[in-house]
Amino acid sequence: MSAPGPSSVPTSADPRSRRPTKKRALTPTSAQAASVDALFAKPDQEIRIPCSSSSSSASLRRPRHLPPEIVANVQGSSAGAGSGEFHVYKASRRREYERLRQMDLDLRREKDQEEFERDKTARLERDAAKTRKNRGRRDRIKARKAKTDQGVAGAGADDGRQGHDDAPGASARAGDAGDARDAGPGARAPPAAGATPGLVIHDED
Repeated sequence: MSAPGPSSVPTSADPRSRRPTKKRALTPTSAQAASVDALFAKPDQEIRIPCSSSSSSASLRRPRHLPPEIVANVQGSSAGAGSGEFHVYKASRRREYERLRQMDLDLRREKDQEEFERDKTARLERDAAKTRKNRGRRDRIKARKAKTDQGVAGAGADDGRQGHDDAPGASARAGDAGDARDAGPGARAPPAAGATPGLVIHDED
């Protein structure tokens, strides 16, 4: 252990040094804050974000080194474990298995996609049929309600017209009764409108 002295003091902690003090992230929050500060320190700098593998299409997500489509020369397993051709057989067998596995994966993906499209089409047709049925029911209810409202409005108009026609006759009769009361008890009531004159008898003195 070195003795305390000028040589044991770090260069960044030395007051005579002009180097900036090293900052160390104490917590994940401070580390994230430091990253954000460094990001906003240069707002004009272009940041290239690589596209994620999830955004690419499922058909494009393939391994980098595709296995060959056709393996013309496949060795058998007759080579012994100690022979020099055994590792060649193992590599060839691994490539063949990889090719078959990729073929099965592509076939399964195509079947899943076809099934999804078929279910989607059936679901859309079912929803469209249900929507048409509900729209027709709403239209029928609306038409029946409009017809009922129109009938009620017509009946109200007929009642108002009939009351308006009866009003002049009633007012005339009410006026005649008022005139008779004003004339007194000895006055003769005027003949009713529309009554035919009958036989008149005069008394002789």
